[in-house]
Amino acid sequence: MANVLLIEDDGETAEEIALELERFGHAVITVDSGRNGLEAARQDFDVLIVDRLLPGLEGLDVIKTIRREGIRTPAIVISALGRLDDRVRGLRAGGDDYLPKPFALIELVARMEAVLRRPAETRETRLRLGPLEIDLLSRRASRSGRLLDLNGRELDLLEYFLRRPGDIVTRSMLLQDVWGYRFEPRSNVVDVHMSKLRRKVDLPDETPLFRNVRGQGYRLDQPR
Repeated sequence: MANVLLIEDDGETAEEIALELERFGHAVITVDSGRNGLEAARQDFDVLIVDRLLPGLEGLDVIKTIRREGIRTPAIVISALGRLDDRVRGLRAGGDDYLPKPFALIELVARMEAVLRRPAETRETRLRLGPLEIDLLSRRASRSGRLLDLNGRELDLLEYFLRRPGDIVTRSMLLQDVWGYRFEPRSNVVDVHMSKLRRKVDLPDETPLFRNVRGQGYRLDQPR
């Protein structure tokens, strides 16, 4: 059984979703505005289902805010806005899935259960690997006390690697999990951003921590 927070301002839609989730044994709390949803999302839930067009505060802003606060509760965005760029925007905001309306309730249940099966990431507010450290609340990163001048995308990339020390990370993984793409664009966007990140993390007089794995992707090495 999962504890579900449903943020949906349409009463009829909220009731239908809640009844379907409860039929599968899940417990559901429903709120009907963005601001109330933001307050509730700071509590302990297993998954969030967030309508995008909410009164007071848009659903994507709710997700962006809790992500900045270091809250990693899985979130599924539901919305009548279903174009490709709308879905990409929802995923980039921090959503784990995006389901355009109208949808079959059984599909929402299946998507929610799939999200819950994904390996849970640590909810620590600081990630460390040797000399590297990132504070997820302040969105600041440093190496051996040296503050790294990283933009938002570079911080997201560094966090992604810090959660997977020593693992080979492919370009496809980065495109899907950091950029939110469900397709591979014909561009070198990953390589460009990784090149900038590596120059900032690994200065010429420092031991390189990032490695280029030929034909596969990148790896953040465990310091020896």
